[in-house]
Amino acid sequence: MSQFWSPFVKDLVPYVPGEQPKMTRLVKLNTNENPYGPSPKAIAAMQAEVNDDLRLYPDPNGDRLKQAVAEYYGLSTAQVFVGNGSDEVLAHAFHGLFQHGKPLLFPDITYSFYPVYCGLYGIEPKQIPLDENFQINIADYTRENAGANKGKIGGIIFPNPNAPTGCLLPLAAIEQLLKQNTDTVVLVDEAYIDFGGETAIALVNQYPNLLVTQTLSKSRSLAGLRVGIAVGHPDLIEALERIKNSFNSYPLDRVAIAGAAAAFDDRAYFDDTCQRVIDSRDTVVAGLEQLGFDVLPSAANFVFARHPQKDAGELAAALREQGIIVRHFKTPRIAQFLRITIGTDEQNQILLDALKAL
Repeated sequence: MSQFWSPFVKDLVPYVPGEQPKMTRLVKLNTNENPYGPSPKAIAAMQAEVNDDLRLYPDPNGDRLKQAVAEYYGLSTAQVFVGNGSDEVLAHAFHGLFQHGKPLLFPDITYSFYPVYCGLYGIEPKQIPLDENFQINIADYTRENAGANKGKIGGIIFPNPNAPTGCLLPLAAIEQLLKQNTDTVVLVDEAYIDFGGETAIALVNQYPNLLVTQTLSKSRSLAGLRVGIAVGHPDLIEALERIKNSFNSYPLDRVAIAGAAAAFDDRAYFDDTCQRVIDSRDTVVAGLEQLGFDVLPSAANFVFARHPQKDAGELAAALREQGIIVRHFKTPRIAQFLRITIGTDEQNQILLDALKAL
């Protein structure tokens, strides 16, 4: 540590992103990137923005993108927030909606950025264990059952589908959770919802305490662009706008706004590529089960699997020697699981053949 650091910096435990290896001839199935490229319409829109206008600042509000999202979901632009990847959007939500001096509830096995943000913003984390089947039990997210600071809750957040498990919480269960917690914000992080779930955005007009975040990194194949959104009641969106405009007024550049808006407009390409990933996921699950793996039910573009007779760390290392990268988490309860991104059909078959040989 340095004498020049602010005091709180030494206690931060930063998030560790998935590896981006520099290996050649790599089958990269570790960071849940889409195996198919972005919409051709999105690429064309981005190319059209590469001109002399780049000397000008972009629209600080990202109105073109907000309009595309609002039209896609049948909402008003006042219900839409846009930011530099969903991680930035989540950071603003932690900062603007969860700093109440009360604990924030989230699953014990979930997106590992949540405890990082708690440390960054001085929020007390309250991790709620998943059940024996690695599912979220909404009954655990009440004041009485959570045991949170004498019955007080500062907010609830969880991914749906959950990460890294891929398990989906039905929309009816989310609505029940909202009814049980009307006086606190419930944030549903939908990074993977387009691969098999029903978005909670359908509920935002009924529940003013619901905020839904999404990313264009996965289902819209724009991980390299860094675009995220939030949808909710205008009051929640205003809080995010206030944080954003006190932090960085221009989070999205001209290219990103144009490409993201075009990606929402190209529904046919989006539907086709999502379905291809879903179909490939079914094939991978069947192949893994034939090899003796236990695979959790997934509604994401990855699967979470373990073999009862093979160590997950050893399997990950052996695959790596063959140029196949998957994600292994060395944390309690899931240390024997591998998270495997769904790739192209060719990549998936290479993976299954390698596992069969092992």
